[in-house]
Formats: sequence, structure tokens, C-alpha cells
Amino acid sequence: MPADTNPANNTPPKADAQMQAVLDQLARLGGKPIESLSPQEARQQPTPADAVKALLEAKAKPAAPETVAKVEDSTFPGPAGAVPIRIYTPENTGGDPLPVVLYIHGGGWVIADLDTYDASPRAIANAAKAIVVSTHYRQGPEHKFPASHDDTLAAYQWVLANAGKLGGDPKRIALVGESAGGNMAANIAIAARDNKWQAPLHQVLVYPVADNDLNSPSYIENANAKPLNKAMIEWFVKHYIGDAAKTADPRIALVKQANHANLAPATIILAQIDPLRSDGEKYAEKLRAAGVPVTVQTYDGVTHEFFGMAAAVDKAKQAQQLAGERLREAFASAVTSAQNTPD
Repeated sequence: MPADTNPANNTPPKADAQMQAVLDQLARLGGKPIESLSPQEARQQPTPADAVKALLEAKAKPAAPETVAKVEDSTFPGPAGAVPIRIYTPENTGGDPLPVVLYIHGGGWVIADLDTYDASPRAIANAAKAIVVSTHYRQGPEHKFPASHDDTLAAYQWVLANAGKLGGDPKRIALVGESAGGNMAANIAIAARDNKWQAPLHQVLVYPVADNDLNSPSYIENANAKPLNKAMIEWFVKHYIGDAAKTADPRIALVKQANHANLAPATIILAQIDPLRSDGEKYAEKLRAAGVPVTVQTYDGVTHEFFGMAAAVDKAKQAQQLAGERLREAFASAVTSAQNTPD
């Protein structure tokens, strides 16, 4: 990390020019601090995705979403009722069934939805050449922990059972999650192992929540960062988990899981200017120590939420390409393995 970082005064590292332009635009949209609002008010605030769109429009650049061949809104039967999903299908020139990715959005288990996180699954569909099922989930405070986790576990089981109906290959399934969604994607990989479900071929965890240490190096360094800071994390915990002591649950603090072995290979994508950076680093260490293949890539000069900003931030495009490469490699390896397996 840069030598001029000064944890003592909670001054975060400096954003690069493209990232700063998005942050400046977000500030101009006039949102209030999330931690000062009710959940209902927070869900109406301008988002980083809104800032990217406004910035592109201000520069007279195309602001339309990245194109995929088909987008379909649907639902699946979750543990407590219908759960919204959005299915993104890329061009399929080969005609064979495509692999399938379950994508889980962020928002601290309290805010955001399929619309807020529309850019990422579009990019993943094209970069990974896969059908992407983006799932929503019940959120706090209306639905407390582990409601979100339960819904996303059910989403994975639904994808396993229905991949073929979507035009996908049910033997080639992977996971991608951002922030709180990264936490839940990791939980799915663990649950698949423990319950002897079909394992995902790969898990892409983008700045995942993986610990409950709010005094880690990145929390200290980025306590007042934008668009995610320590006070917001505490607000999310209050509304989804409730008692802060419950954050020691290994479904939240993934590093406290009793067993990290025999999990899907992981690609962990981190942002330098992010309280959650240390979480991802610690989880990568746990996976590596247990023999799980892990790639970790930290992008300097960018913040939490950068991953979906490829239209305005070059490093987001690089991160999306990395995710796509790792997923394509996993899918290709599965095909080769199947071809080499005797009938």
C-alpha cells in the first residue's frame, strides 16, 4: 500500500482521476449519509450506479447499459415466498448449452436491488460467455439474519435444478458476488461442500464481507471513505444482524469457519480504498492455508463499488475481464475433464 497512507487521521488513499470523477458526481447528486437515514429513506438515495450514468450523460457519452442478447425478469420460490431474479443471456454463436453463473448483489443486506446492480451481471454474461442469474433476497430490517443468506442458498439450488431449462449446462455452474453478495456466494460454496450439493466450479468474490473485525488495517485506513465507510457498516449490521455480537457467526465472519478446505477455487477482487479490503485478504489467506486455489487482485486508486463502473472506470473493466477469464477457464476445464472421463 502507498507509503503516504496515514491511518492516524483516517485519511484514505487517494482515488485515481476516473474514480474521483465518479465520487464527485455522486456528491453532486446530493445524497445524505446512509447511516443517518432509515432503511426506507436509504433505499431512495442516489447510488454509485446513478453517479456513473449522470457522469456519462454530462460528458455526452453513451449511458445505455451494456448489451446482452436477452434479459428476462422472473422469480423463483424461496423459503418465504417468491424471490425476484433477472436472467441475462449473452450471444451464443456455438449453439451448445452455456455455463451458468449465479450472481448476488451487494447493499449490506439492507439496500439495493437488481436494478442497482444491473451493470455487473451484464458484464459477467459477456466476459464469461455464460448465462447469469442475478438474484435478489429478503433484506433487513424487515427480514433479519439469516433471511438473505437463506434466500441465496435457495437461489443456488434453484439454478442447479433449472439451468437446463434456461439453455444452460447444469454441470457448469459458478458463483459471483459483490460485497454482502460476496459473503453469500462464499457461504453457498461452503454449504455445497457441507451438504454434498453439486459444487460450483469457481467463486468470484468481489470485496466480500468476510470478518467482523472493524479495527482491521483497511477499516482504520478507510474509516471515512466514500461510498462505503465504517459507520455505514455498523448501520448495516444494526439493521440486518441486530446484536453486533452475532457478527461472530461464521456465516458473517467467514474467516471463523471451522473448515476452509475442499472449496471451489476462488478469485477475490478487492479495492484499495475500501474498509472491506482486509476482509478479502484474510479470507484469501484462510483459503490458501486450506489448499484452495486462490487469485487475489487489489486495484489501487479505486473504491468499494467500483466493479460495476466499467463505463467510466478503466480498472473496473480490467476487474470484469479478470473475472470473466477465471470463469471461462473453470468452465473450459470442466468440459475437458468431462471429455477425458471414461463412460
